[in-house]
Amino acid sequence: MNAPYDRVALIGLGLIAGSMALAMRRAGMTAEIVGTARSAETRAAAERRSFCDRVVVTAAEAVANADLVVLAVPVGAMAAVAAEIGPHLMPGATVTDVGSVKRAVIDDVAPHIPPGVHFIPGHPLAGTERSGPDSGFAELFDNRFCLLIDEGADPQALTRLADFWKALGAQVETMDADHHDRVLAVTSHTPHLIAYTMVGVADDLRRVTDSEVIRYSAAGFRDFTRIAASDPTMWRDVFLNNREATLEILGRFTEELFALQRAIRKGDGDHLHAYFTRTRAIRRGIVEAGQDTDAPDFGRGGRS
Repeated sequence: MNAPYDRVALIGLGLIAGSMALAMRRAGMTAEIVGTARSAETRAAAERRSFCDRVVVTAAEAVANADLVVLAVPVGAMAAVAAEIGPHLMPGATVTDVGSVKRAVIDDVAPHIPPGVHFIPGHPLAGTERSGPDSGFAELFDNRFCLLIDEGADPQALTRLADFWKALGAQVETMDADHHDRVLAVTSHTPHLIAYTMVGVADDLRRVTDSEVIRYSAAGFRDFTRIAASDPTMWRDVFLNNREATLEILGRFTEELFALQRAIRKGDGDHLHAYFTRTRAIRRGIVEAGQDTDAPDFGRGGRS
């Protein structure tokens, strides 16, 4: 297919960037893919997998003459990377990102984008607990949503970027940054925090030995451990940069937890049954939207 872009620069070569490159090749895009990463080990792994046409040492070198630049680094590193590449961006190029927080990224990146360059933040809602260049696979974005932030973006540049993501298999929708951060606090950030906490609680319960936690893990706890195995640097930055929305949703979660605690203490089966019925309906809605399958995998599913 004709590539929406002639040269794509991937800044950061982990799961998302590697999967983007592989999905581009699967789609038949002829764009040159230039990649870079801070770590020499990561650059070597990307060269070994050959999903980039060229792997270079610096971000400034990677963005030279690129008409699409993808910032695929932890949220906390966005400002430094943007400052480095700003003077080297080609007029008319589009800069996007794949971070899980959007308002903080805009605040950090936008000041470094020169006039004539389009900055359109993005967030593909896809991933696994794995990280690094060896974790990528071309199907990662299939039927997953990619959210693009439309806050005065150039319409042609926005359409071009949306078409790019659709070619990678994603469904594309637009929203503003603050709404994105609130939605993700509900659907991703707070659930991750809860998973980290639950696994930490199990680790602290000395009445349950390490071997019992591992050997007798039911599906629910296995899913918690899968989530809690996610990249710690990325999630540290997510919580620090979306703290207001996450704390708001965490407060709501605490209220709900106290209500369930009271129902259990009082033996209020009607309250518990009604609550679980409502939450079950949300799960069905996710399956019906095509964002998961109802096939039982007992927490041992593959790439999802």
